[in-house]
Amino acid sequence: MSSLPQAVSRRRTFAIISHPDAGKTTLTEKLLLFGGAIQLAGAVKARGEQRRARSDWMKVERERGISVASSVMTFDYAGCTFNLLDTPGHEDFSEDTYRVLTAVDSAVMVIDAAKGIEEQTRKLFEVCRLRDVPIITFINKMDRETRDPFELMDEIEQTLALDVTPASWPIGMGREFLGCYDLWKDSLVLLSRTKGGLPDAGEPCSGIDDPMLDAQLPAHAVEKLRESVEMARALCPAFDPESYLAGHMTPVFFGSAVNNFGVRELLQGLADQAPPPRPQPTAQRAVDPCEETVSGVVFKIQANMDPKHRDRIAFVRLASGHFKRGMKLKHIRSGKQLTMHNPVMFLAQDREVAEEAFPGDIIGVPNHGNLRIGDALTEGEDLVFTGIPSFAPELLQKVRPTDPLKAKHLGRALTQLAEEGAARVFKPRIGADWIVGVVGALQFEVMADRIRTEYDVPVVFEPTSLYTARWLESDDPLALKKLLDGNAGAIADDHDGSPVFLARNAWHLDKAVDDHPKVRFLKTKG
Repeated sequence: MSSLPQAVSRRRTFAIISHPDAGKTTLTEKLLLFGGAIQLAGAVKARGEQRRARSDWMKVERERGISVASSVMTFDYAGCTFNLLDTPGHEDFSEDTYRVLTAVDSAVMVIDAAKGIEEQTRKLFEVCRLRDVPIITFINKMDRETRDPFELMDEIEQTLALDVTPASWPIGMGREFLGCYDLWKDSLVLLSRTKGGLPDAGEPCSGIDDPMLDAQLPAHAVEKLRESVEMARALCPAFDPESYLAGHMTPVFFGSAVNNFGVRELLQGLADQAPPPRPQPTAQRAVDPCEETVSGVVFKIQANMDPKHRDRIAFVRLASGHFKRGMKLKHIRSGKQLTMHNPVMFLAQDREVAEEAFPGDIIGVPNHGNLRIGDALTEGEDLVFTGIPSFAPELLQKVRPTDPLKAKHLGRALTQLAEEGAARVFKPRIGADWIVGVVGALQFEVMADRIRTEYDVPVVFEPTSLYTARWLESDDPLALKKLLDGNAGAIADDHDGSPVFLARNAWHLDKAVDDHPKVRFLKTKG
């Protein structure tokens, strides 16, 4: 049995952020491969059904080839336990990604070596910056024609206002890509051209001038490498662990995930430098991971992870204490005690019962709609975890079943999907239609897909004349009642039963705000 401080110090809970197509899913699979969590990663190369990577398990993801739901994968490497939270790469699912980023202690930013920093990468980086999340950068796809490494590092520095320091240096690119020089460990890591297989660990050398390099590499490549490394060391600041942990500096690794190259060095960098679990913020105080009492927060809910069972799993990030299966935890919002009979740990869709878990770990708690995003579970202390965002939807559409007899089933499906937090679902107080609100248009297609495949209810989404939605709150119950009674046609309830104002246009919203000064019209709901 490891002591609590030991177990905490071994944990590395991180997310991968990137623009779609930068190679995040491939990198995720290769990290699992090096961590021994999966056998040789041929799945990405294989055809048809096999082509999906471990983290993209939802049917709709396999059909569309994008990551939609955030998965969790736990594996061990180099004496550390890694909890990798995969995030949807597509911008229409940014809300889910923002929430995942509140549950991690560090991030890996994946950049396509030919494209540099793209829009979605910048957005996700800003979320990390708000929380001072330390970031390690992996410049991927060095096996293709790429931009100059100095240019890429300069772009990171200028665009993201980060200090940049290379942890490895590429030798060539595209067809001429031979491998990397590990600047942290002074070793030469060569790309093996054999298919599959894991590359050898680097050969240690006594520095960039070691004659061993001349023996291993073509003369032109050695000359360019020495010149570039000398320049990089002169131009870039040395790696400063404190600056990295404060979120001000990013070490940069170069590699090619599809060729398994650079992944081992990246993992070792995470093991050596990434922070163990950090204190978690609550409205009352910061919760230290080494506190004896168990506490955790629900940051995500996923319906139907197992299509054979209509299950809902609440993803809980443990904030403190040594969690054991069977223990009773207080659900702070309802005041009820919940017994943790079957908590699970994940490897994407596969799961196993978690007998124990430690701060930084993510456990799945099966539930039937009683847990919500942001809920705290503790051994008794009333804590409210802060910083988990929930945004007002920008796009609103009506949804109805193609078979009117399935209206009740549709209501149940919408409520369960709303609990995941990926979309908002509103039931207007007048009329039979449901209104679905999302942040990005692709979510409508994905929802229609999921309602059809997971609940067997074919649906049609239709445009509405609605402009936006605002949650309503007031310290004066009469003022709230007056608004609700006087605007019945514009009032709906969300899946929690909270009242919502559906505005037809900006004027409609402004007028309601002016007419009801004692009511708060909220864009976000905690």
